[in-house]
Amino acid sequence: MKKGCLIGSGIFAAVAILFLGLVFWGVSVNNKMIDLSKDVELKWSSVESSYQRRANLIPMLAATVNKATNYEKETLTAVIEARAKATSVQIDPSNLTPEKLEEFQQAQTGVGSALGRLLVSIERYPELKANQNILALQNQLEGTENRIKIDRDNFNQSATTYNSYIRKIPKNIVADFRGFKEKGLFKSDAGAENAPDVDKLLNDTK
Repeated sequence: MKKGCLIGSGIFAAVAILFLGLVFWGVSVNNKMIDLSKDVELKWSSVESSYQRRANLIPMLAATVNKATNYEKETLTAVIEARAKATSVQIDPSNLTPEKLEEFQQAQTGVGSALGRLLVSIERYPELKANQNILALQNQLEGTENRIKIDRDNFNQSATTYNSYIRKIPKNIVADFRGFKEKGLFKSDAGAENAPDVDKLLNDTK
């Protein structure tokens, strides 16, 4: 009986140790996923900030162009409407799913396309090209577009690290159990999704 009790106690202790080990491992993995997810959200806030800066510059540029000339009314309207549509797309940082990010990106692509057309139209009018206020806003936009690209790249890197971590076996078990979802990524394969290259747009019209 004593021998049987010792064996039973040993098995119980081994099972208890294994269980506790799994619990501690699960907690560690869960905390790591939280840290990685928070880093993605932090990078996302930088992306939003850069796009918001572009959105803030657009009305200033449109108003300056409108004041300087009566031409390109349709182009100005398209830019303002695209901006309004883009700023209406809001994403919860904790829910950056591929579907949500694609919706956000499509809206921003519309802004980029409309803004690109406006910048090209400015090059057609000497009075606009010589306007110091417009030149200053163009320079700010160019810097903002560069910032957007950097912030998107940083976001993609962070989201890729997170996605890779939650997919790996056996961590994916914890991810599924705790509800950690895949994060979306900015796409650049087709080219249209990229933030417009202001410098290239300006050079192409010369």
